[in-house]
Amino acid sequence: MAVDQLSIRIRKVKNSRLSQVDWDNLQFGRLFSDHMFMADYIDGAWTNLQVLPYGDIPLSPATSSIHYGQSIFEGMKAYQNDEGEIYLFRPEMNHKRFNKSAERMCMAQIPEEVFMSGVKKLIELDKDWIPKDDDSSMYIRPFMFATDNFIGVKPSETYRFMIITSPSGAYYNKPLNVKVETEYVRAAVGGTGAAKAAGNYAGSLYPAKLAREQGYDQLIWTDAKHHRHIEEAGTMNIMFVIDGKLITPSLSGSILPGVTRDSVLKLTKDWDIDVEERPVEVAEVIRAIELGTLSEAFGVGTAATIAQIKSISCHDIDYTLSDPAGREVSNRLQNHLNQLKRAKIEDKFKWLYKVV
Repeated sequence: MAVDQLSIRIRKVKNSRLSQVDWDNLQFGRLFSDHMFMADYIDGAWTNLQVLPYGDIPLSPATSSIHYGQSIFEGMKAYQNDEGEIYLFRPEMNHKRFNKSAERMCMAQIPEEVFMSGVKKLIELDKDWIPKDDDSSMYIRPFMFATDNFIGVKPSETYRFMIITSPSGAYYNKPLNVKVETEYVRAAVGGTGAAKAAGNYAGSLYPAKLAREQGYDQLIWTDAKHHRHIEEAGTMNIMFVIDGKLITPSLSGSILPGVTRDSVLKLTKDWDIDVEERPVEVAEVIRAIELGTLSEAFGVGTAATIAQIKSISCHDIDYTLSDPAGREVSNRLQNHLNQLKRAKIEDKFKWLYKVV
């Protein structure tokens, strides 16, 4: 993916905050690097491309995204290996999904050169913020929101695209206890579930809060009509190993098409593991647990990579799963992806983007 550097105005920080970083206690999404990227969509063109010190941005009280929710984002990571080389993992997928989200939310498209030039310039300036240990990375958050100062229900004519970066540790530090959600809905077919839109996450916060109060870490979302079929798990796509087959819900229009999901499916097929993308019934998963044919359950996503599921609760019954330490498929995937993202093993699918 060749990207020409655009003309980007640079304003560097006077005093870096790098010396204040506690590298041994990085929390996910709590600390932000010195700089951020910003561009504005005005009169049908992207303009005012700049990198400036990370900080607050002024907004009018009439900013349309506040009132009508035209806001989308992406999540990606930069990795640094022992030789100091910096890599991104399949960033072209994030760019394509960003524009798919923009299309669904009736927002402006981001050219690849704007998206990637902003990412590259930030990494160039803040490369010393990228952790080197295997459990950490630099999380990259591109996002866009409507900026018309107008109180009226219509698509905005102006937008702001920004990128911020954050040195982060592991998203989850333990296997998860999850609950099958059979009352609330994350998304419905024909809605915005396949877009990485801010409102999807806003609507999920209350049922997730209720689950945490009951002792669960995440929810398994089910279909909006009958709550019969599994869709995804909180911040991740979800996968099961049943009878030796890797099974995951097929993309239905209400499920986010994850980059890690796609990568896992390609890897396991290449390893000659039987893979099924299809509707997955809740009852099928519970029956497999009871029969002992479900050997693994895990979430996959950029933030977590592989998140092991320790137990699944359904209709007030908690089902304990196998010991995560002995899970062959998901642990192999975790190890392979962690090494691949730092160019320690062969990049067979040409997924790595080396930042020069």
